[in-house]
Amino acid sequence: MTIDNNTKETRIHGYNVHANGIRQHLIHYPGPGPQMLLIPGITSPAITWGFVAERLAERFDVHVLDVRGRGLSQAGDLDYSLDAMAADALAVIAAAGLESPIVLGHSMGARTAIRAARMNPVPIGQLVLVDPPVSGPGRRAYPSAWNWYEDSIRLAEKGCSGEEMRQFCPTWSDEQNALRAEWLHTCQLDAIRTAYDGFHSDDIHADLAEITLPIRLVVAGGAPVIEADDVAEIQTLAPQTEVRTVEGAGHMIPWDDLEGFINAVMDLETL
Repeated sequence: MTIDNNTKETRIHGYNVHANGIRQHLIHYPGPGPQMLLIPGITSPAITWGFVAERLAERFDVHVLDVRGRGLSQAGDLDYSLDAMAADALAVIAAAGLESPIVLGHSMGARTAIRAARMNPVPIGQLVLVDPPVSGPGRRAYPSAWNWYEDSIRLAEKGCSGEEMRQFCPTWSDEQNALRAEWLHTCQLDAIRTAYDGFHSDDIHADLAEITLPIRLVVAGGAPVIEADDVAEIQTLAPQTEVRTVEGAGHMIPWDDLEGFINAVMDLETL
């Protein structure tokens, strides 16, 4: 829907690539570079990260991925495992013609970035891991209960308003809740269930020990997902990890403190 190519807003566009055997949809927020592949979390279609990507595009050339089974990427009878999503990330980098991009992942997206970097670090420039769940085999459970996801998705599948969605996201703005109500139905329930179960069965700590890429870890200081001992363990496994904490922010950091999140990412020293 390009009206005036001289305005930044109209240059934002969605596009599809065929990667890892399926259709993958991304939204491009053009910026001066370097390139960034942004992988959202478990129930966040790409469009819901638009207000963040627009700010990141002041410095980076941002491509936001609709993870399989979400948004406008292919869904249906697919493999929704962490390995499949990690393979998607690597294939999308190639198919979209990205060159050594920063891979920024939030929550599930951060775990996806970790697994992708262990699978094949060559096409990745560096990692920005935003509050990745540190649950896994023999570890404490992920703090959010499954019914929060299922109940909100089923409500969205029937059709709901942003005000009705507010019971699940009480601190979000009216606009953010309305957008979630509009798009959450695109999150295929079994895809979400597989990813949620994977939070408890996939061992990302073993992956971290094998990664030599530069890593920035962004921690939600007001959430119980990553605690001080977890940060210490991650830095022991991957000593190149530098840490930024957004104090007081919940797990969905930009929704609670956009400026704090931007400050935690924008000063990244790129290669």
